[in-house]
Amino acid sequence: MQRRYRIGTRGSKLALIQANEVARRIALASHAPVEEVTEIVVISTAGDRVQDRALSEIGGKGLFTQEIEEQLADARIDVAVHSMKDMPTLLPDGLIIDCLLERADPRDAFISLTAGSLAELSAGARVGTSSLRRAAQLRARRPDLEVVPFRGNVDTRLRKLGEGVADATFLAVAGLTRMGLAGKITAPLSPEDMLPAVAQGAIGVERRAADDEAAHLLAKLHHEETGLRVAAERACLAVLDGSCRTPIAALAEITGERMRLRAMILTPDGREIHETEREGLAADATAMGEDAGGELKGRAGPDFFDTV
Repeated sequence: MQRRYRIGTRGSKLALIQANEVARRIALASHAPVEEVTEIVVISTAGDRVQDRALSEIGGKGLFTQEIEEQLADARIDVAVHSMKDMPTLLPDGLIIDCLLERADPRDAFISLTAGSLAELSAGARVGTSSLRRAAQLRARRPDLEVVPFRGNVDTRLRKLGEGVADATFLAVAGLTRMGLAGKITAPLSPEDMLPAVAQGAIGVERRAADDEAAHLLAKLHHEETGLRVAAERACLAVLDGSCRTPIAALAEITGERMRLRAMILTPDGREIHETEREGLAADATAMGEDAGGELKGRAGPDFFDTV
């Protein structure tokens, strides 16, 4: 009898789109109708329930994963689908992510109803974001702009923008594209203008480490290049012990067998920035990430993260 996989996910529109894409691919790999081999299980997380405060004030990235991972560990679901940029670097004992779908565009999108680009925003304009990474890079490049808090799902943030709560905002290109909202993008931001979040644009599928049957199936879904890029970025993040309280950005890109990794840490006010870059064999992704993270940590000094 064909196994039916219970797929745990957050309940946002984007999360459901991502979970259903994983379900579709599981069905293809199983050579069976999607409704026969998958079931979507929506799980409410603290990060979704608390919308009036910044994530950095209430606990960081784990707020989007804890309840889902608890159900995975207890075998109430079989796999969990996550946006990898939301994942802490340390996973609970007994859980593993070794399946990543092909990464979408990792860039940030600039969205405004009044300006055609970030450079065109007038001094004093309000930019809405709840991301310390985006806010810190914005303050470093445009200290003349005002940053205002902006939480909520994609639709909520676009609605707030339309209501004039802010003059501009940033969202991930990948999320907007998956939701069919690429037309809302005023301009994509190059990594030189806004280095993306670690693993932005990548979808990961988490499973129990001891579930060999799921491991065999998910191996068919895994995209190797994405795995290497995400490994480099997350290795850098792990060395820095980063969380939502720390503005950290990284992007790994692969051409042929070679990888280029750029990484950055900032103070939230954008006044202190440390950047580094690595180039090498993509097969050495994890070592490159760890080396880059170690350099940034050494250059920033022992008090940098305490100050943050």
